[in-house]
Amino acid sequence: MAAGSQSNQTVVKGAQSAINRFKYEIANELGLNVQPGDYWGDLPAAQCGAVGGHIVRHLIELAERQLAGTR
Repeated sequence: MAAGSQSNQTVVKGAQSAINRFKYEIANELGLNVQPGDYWGDLPAAQCGAVGGHIVRHLIELAERQLAGTR
């Protein structure tokens, strides 16, 4: 991949706003007091990473439930 190219483009139009809301929902569940538009640079990398990790876990769980329901 070329330097500076972006591969994290949203596949489903309109999903970016839902993902962004989900990010703040997860952050609040983890006890991080951040609001949309807040600067996350003051948070330790481990806390920001935990938000991403929990998002992935929830999305995998959702996909597993959908797959189990269709088979």
